[in-house]
Amino acid sequence: MRKSSVGMIAISAISALSLAACGGSDSTSTGSSAASSGAAGGASVGKVGVILPDSASSARWETADRKFLGDAFKAAGVEADIQNAGGDKAKFQTLADGMIGAGVKVLMIVNLDSDTGAAVIKKANAAGIPVIDYDRLTLGGGAKYYVSFDNVAVGTAIGEGLVKGLKEAGKTTGTVLELNGSPTDNNATLFREGYNKAITAAGYTVADSQAVPDWDNTKAVTVFEQMFAKASGKVDGVAAANDGLGGAAISVLKKNGLAGKVPVTGQDATDEGLQRVLLGEQYVTVYKAVKKEADAAAELAILLAKGDTAGADAKATGKTKDTVANTDVPSVLLEPQAIYKDTVKDVIADGFTTKDKVCTTDALKAACTANGIS
Repeated sequence: MRKSSVGMIAISAISALSLAACGGSDSTSTGSSAASSGAAGGASVGKVGVILPDSASSARWETADRKFLGDAFKAAGVEADIQNAGGDKAKFQTLADGMIGAGVKVLMIVNLDSDTGAAVIKKANAAGIPVIDYDRLTLGGGAKYYVSFDNVAVGTAIGEGLVKGLKEAGKTTGTVLELNGSPTDNNATLFREGYNKAITAAGYTVADSQAVPDWDNTKAVTVFEQMFAKASGKVDGVAAANDGLGGAAISVLKKNGLAGKVPVTGQDATDEGLQRVLLGEQYVTVYKAVKKEADAAAELAILLAKGDTAGADAKATGKTKDTVANTDVPSVLLEPQAIYKDTVKDVIADGFTTKDKVCTTDALKAACTANGIS
């Protein structure tokens, strides 16, 4: 595992340039002057730095996580600098250097890969700044806490959803293609662990299983076209690791007259994923209540920003194995929910999205009405 070490003098020297690089259209700062000057009673409250990974792998990072994290910090009167690395590893490190140099009290990151994430955590730890791994665990990183969903359970929900779809289609045996997430994302490994086990335990055959670099939906189309051709078009189900990848697979199936005839999975309950579920093109998505995840991570960060490490320790009662460092990371792990046509309404009722964003065409409006979305 590659790591780098930068001394505090170097960090201070580049902080001005780094902070300048942090600006731009994907920069958000929340908080209050009261937070900067201290909490009631004169206790110092530090600033929280947050680095989101991109806006391409999933719409959630900008449409949900940024908002919910910002709202939580604002409500607590804690200043936060929320940035997005835009899928750029160099920018990710520059943003981190700027935040560390600016003296944030807590750093929360969603890594782009474990190597760059670990390098950032090492710098933060050297500066005495605790790091929260948000959504993705940085293998070998040494983060203080990890907040996410139970990612094997997410994968299991994907796999069980696909099995349900196959059985509904009358397929008690059959061939499945797995379109997996990025090979550099530990979550993708855990998702596959869950759905592969569920699929094979139910008696189905996984004919091919391929990873998609960087969760890139365009690359996913190419990868799935190759898998589909290799299988000579004989596929009974597709286990796609998220809605973006599911959409890529469905675009290939559509070209071959198979959209809606072959059950396809996803996760994240994106508007596009929910629409495909309602239209019958995608059989299931998995809803991870991002607000709950964001609130749990923000709660830890707020406690740390206020110097309450004991309080944070009391919240992180779970354990997640870092298989590289061979350590258990104190964790907050949440449970996912499989979403089918008749439960899309649950995602809307939860406030994750709205009817207006999902029920956009005549066909979707009819499907929404038929499935209790009014």
